[in-house]
Amino acid sequence: MRTAIIDRKTKETDIHVALNLDGGETCISTGIGFFDHMLTAFSVHGGFGLTVKTVGDLHVDCHHTVEDTGIVIGKAFHEALKDKSGIARFGSFYVPMDEALAFCSLDISERPFLVFEAVFPEEKIGGYDSCMTEEFMRAFAYNAGITLHLKSCYGKNSHHMTEALYKALAHALKAAVRLTNTDKPLSTKGVL
Repeated sequence: MRTAIIDRKTKETDIHVALNLDGGETCISTGIGFFDHMLTAFSVHGGFGLTVKTVGDLHVDCHHTVEDTGIVIGKAFHEALKDKSGIARFGSFYVPMDEALAFCSLDISERPFLVFEAVFPEEKIGGYDSCMTEEFMRAFAYNAGITLHLKSCYGKNSHHMTEALYKALAHALKAAVRLTNTDKPLSTKGVL
């Protein structure tokens, strides 16, 4: 079973994540409606079973809640993938959403890195700050051990642009975690 359960509690957030790379129920609760929507889309489009229960200091703003949730989801992916034997490793995907187009390319490599290109026309989407998309992606990539490139190619609506990015990530990950017919990591080194 490619699963993980991670709990993390700080003075700013209390987070529980359960992940099944091969499917299952989706249950998301972060206290930020738009972020719940994004994580639900991420789970459904990736084909992942995902439970996220986050209680954060939303009286401050959404930053700690979003970033810390990215940390914990990243740790869950890292644990569920173990030594990364038998996975495709690479994934790329374009997602159009109305007037917006997003692209994601990633490598599950144990070399965390983020390249993020997006300029959002609206600063807020409900209770979610648009700039938090980059913070979530960075926290996720660094804790999952993923080289992650994300680009909003164009768009006029921050909701559409952000949702396309989350869905592009989901589909690229779905391709990268796909099991192949080998029991070794896809690497000339023999390990990742």
